[in-house]
Amino acid sequence: MIDIKNRSGLKYLLFGSIYVSEGITFALATLIVSFYLADKGVPVPIVTAIAAGSLLPWTLKFFWGIIADRLIKYGRKKFIILGGAIGAFGLFALVFIDPAVSLIPFALFLIISHIGVSFLDVTADGWAIQISEEKERGRIAGSMYTGLFFGQASSAIFLAYIASIYGYNAAFIIAGLLILLLLFFPMFVKDTAIIKKRQKIKSLIIQEYKKRTTQLVTFLGPVAAISGGIMYFVVPLYMKNVLNLTLAQTGILASVFPIMMGLGAFVGGVITDKVGRKFALYLFLGGSSIIFASLVLGTEWVSFTIIYGLVGLMIGGYHAAICALIMDITNPKIAATQYSLITSIFNVGEWTGGTLGGTFVSLLGYTRAFLYSGWFFGPALIVLYLIKIKKSKNEY
Repeated sequence: MIDIKNRSGLKYLLFGSIYVSEGITFALATLIVSFYLADKGVPVPIVTAIAAGSLLPWTLKFFWGIIADRLIKYGRKKFIILGGAIGAFGLFALVFIDPAVSLIPFALFLIISHIGVSFLDVTADGWAIQISEEKERGRIAGSMYTGLFFGQASSAIFLAYIASIYGYNAAFIIAGLLILLLLFFPMFVKDTAIIKKRQKIKSLIIQEYKKRTTQLVTFLGPVAAISGGIMYFVVPLYMKNVLNLTLAQTGILASVFPIMMGLGAFVGGVITDKVGRKFALYLFLGGSSIIFASLVLGTEWVSFTIIYGLVGLMIGGYHAAICALIMDITNPKIAATQYSLITSIFNVGEWTGGTLGGTFVSLLGYTRAFLYSGWFFGPALIVLYLIKIKKSKNEY
């Protein structure tokens, strides 16, 4: 077994590779599933509702965190493997369901797949907090999101190609197999030191949430994430219905977004460790407010691709910064529970934006949807201003 506790490079590689599986599932939800349902004649508001609804397990991550912390005596690795296996099983089941005939069962197994991968995510987060030091958490968070966005970018291209040549069912099978393949690396890594004493999760959570900083950071997450949620589901439909791109073309263009998010996460992680969490968040959230609204200028595919790439850069940067901040304020004794609780609430923002995205477009059009997505960062910057972070040896 490989012991990575004191080897930062292997930590970045391990958690980055685990997060690739999340990128695969997000590419399916935001691109492949959306196109699949649209081709089956499902109305746009229902398409975005199902695609966003499949991400509902990510808003319930604290439940999986409680389970992971309750069963911590068994370590973390077993549950990462279990979550990945459930995620793959859910995708394999989609092959046998025609959404034009059985839309609810299709949505159900799509949700089951996300339950598995979100459980994998929660366990990996708890593991990362337990074995990391404050000075490296920005880069660990950056490696996680770099892996996630790399997986999303490569899957957008590869799975879109598979779907256009061999059909959507082939894309679901390949995605499930890739998730299983990514479980091999964790199998050979030494697990966290086992904690046999049962943690007092409820009392510790109450204690942590008496802290004003914890309260404000928890509120910051969903406010900052609403705009990203709108983008994830509206933009692929904009490419199809306004720019009139094919599935294969959209897969290539859409891959620019997660590639730039990966770059943003990598750069954001380094910046966050160098200059502090709050300054990095001002930089990326403030930049996002301008760049998101600028999507209204992308009236043809070249200009849209450039602006869309910059949107991805900003999102990747603030994901790395805010997740490093969440790691810092998380109590290691309840790492999976507290971190997943805060990020679950963070995901509520993305889920809300994604769910309302189709309705925004139907009522207001794409241009106003893009403008409103930029304006949502104003309240996030106000909340960020109110957060007080104690100075440490990293000089936040």
